[in-house]
Amino acid sequence: MATEPVSKDALPYEDTASSGLYYEQKAPAGAGLLMFAVAMMAIAGTWAIIEGIAAVANSRIFVANSVFVFSNLNTWGWIMLGLGALLLLAAFTVFAGSQFARWFGITAAGLNAIGQLFFIQAYPLWSMAMFAADIIIIYALATYAGPKLKKL
Repeated sequence: MATEPVSKDALPYEDTASSGLYYEQKAPAGAGLLMFAVAMMAIAGTWAIIEGIAAVANSRIFVANSVFVFSNLNTWGWIMLGLGALLLLAAFTVFAGSQFARWFGITAAGLNAIGQLFFIQAYPLWSMAMFAADIIIIYALATYAGPKLKKL
């Protein structure tokens, strides 16, 4: 992490060191957005798993008489279960800071975004919200993840 010496007068607390200098630690640019993206991947994965379980169990929370791009609600439930597991796995691998983890996360978020657009007939507002979250995740991973994460 980058550190810069700070004078005693610039700090809101009393100087107890003999040198009179403190060091501030600055987080790299985009660290907050990247942590938000990882948290959102975990939340989106968890929610996709819940969606999948509800769809497979023929829950009544979905729009009645929906017409899907292909197959039925049960099939899309299994697809959502798979996408949710993929997103959860990607959320945990991104902390490794490797290029593979970065691209795996981007791929998982991209597949979930496409899956949410296909699932829009069953749960319209939530699918659009999850699509928007996936786009933010892709942006954060493409811009700030990979080797830059190791600087955190």
